[in-house]
Amino acid sequence: MTRNLGTRLLQAAALGTTGVALTGGALAGVLMTEAKLARHWVGKPKGEPAFADGLYGSGPGRQLTMAMLGDSMAAGLGVATPEETPAALIAQGLSERANAPVRLTNVALVGAQSTDLDRQVTLALAARADVAMIMIGANDVTHRIQPSLSCAMLQAAVRRLREAGCEVVVGTCPDLGTIEPIAQPLRYLARRWSRQLAAAQTIVVVENGGRTVSLGDLCATAFVSNPREMFSDDRFHPSAAGYAAAAMAVLPSVCAALGFVPAAEIVIDPTREEEMLPVAIAAVEAVDRPGTEVAPVGAVRSDGGRRWALLKHRRRHELPEDATANAA
Repeated sequence: MTRNLGTRLLQAAALGTTGVALTGGALAGVLMTEAKLARHWVGKPKGEPAFADGLYGSGPGRQLTMAMLGDSMAAGLGVATPEETPAALIAQGLSERANAPVRLTNVALVGAQSTDLDRQVTLALAARADVAMIMIGANDVTHRIQPSLSCAMLQAAVRRLREAGCEVVVGTCPDLGTIEPIAQPLRYLARRWSRQLAAAQTIVVVENGGRTVSLGDLCATAFVSNPREMFSDDRFHPSAAGYAAAAMAVLPSVCAALGFVPAAEIVIDPTREEEMLPVAIAAVEAVDRPGTEVAPVGAVRSDGGRRWALLKHRRRHELPEDATANAA
């Protein structure tokens, strides 16, 4: 995620490319004021993300390799220890479900946009990852990267990984409208752009054989009621509790991608509002209900045509209390 949130969102609003017309000087003045306030209240992150690469868990099963790709959220910026990063939590949770050790390689980069994914995929493939977890999009929104470009880069990344036999799970763009220091109308714009990109990301990922989990405003209630617990000191990046909530949401989908799911979760459960839908409709549904998984149905179409997707609301896993990495 970007460190100059207010400035980037103000520049984005000035472009007027989202369908929200900035026709009056009064509105432009309000946006400028809100951007200045956001810059004032959002602090600068301290230090670098904790280094979490290593071997997690144990068990008699074949050792699995997991790669984490993306931006500062994927890197775990804002927490002090490797055990608190989302990558470590997911790796440890995967190990417990698979009853096998998991080798974690985190190639995420603070400030990364989707244009950096090509480099990150190369590193993930070098690590021979069995599954790649991607969290990307926030910086694309704040820098107002065209969604078409963002999605093209994500599509290329998913294709490369899938062609190499690597499973892919993407945590779609989070809702920047939940960031506490941003007020209206800037908050509305941030929320709208985030949701639009998340839906577009879902379509290109699923159509290319990956699966997505909508992060959206997953922790909105908790963030609003207890922002000091859910945000780190910079009031922008999640705290250990915030990252744990995100990891809990995506862990079941990472396990499912590798086939480590209870038999009861393989079938569609209508009582949980699970169903097959055209991928575009599923993408919109997922944006409206954070924590929803969208997975491809059937073989990937070579002609790039629309396809059907499975909407799943998986039961959350309890995250391990201790996710301790051993030396590589």
